[in-house]
Amino acid sequence: MAQPDRTPSRVCPNCDGFPAVAVTLGGRDRTGALRTITAHCPACHGTGVRAVRRTVSAAW
Repeated sequence: MAQPDRTPSRVCPNCDGFPAVAVTLGGRDRTGALRTITAHCPACHGTGVRAVRRTVSAAW
């Protein structure tokens, strides 16, 4: 059976495929858990992949 032709998705060069990370704020809350925030990659908007650029060549 033939495989479909799909362009492989490209991993974002800015985050290397790790689009969201948890950053500790340096303290603990009243229950003793670390306070964290989630930061998303601004280049890929938290998806981990970038769109493949396609160039249109002129046919002479």
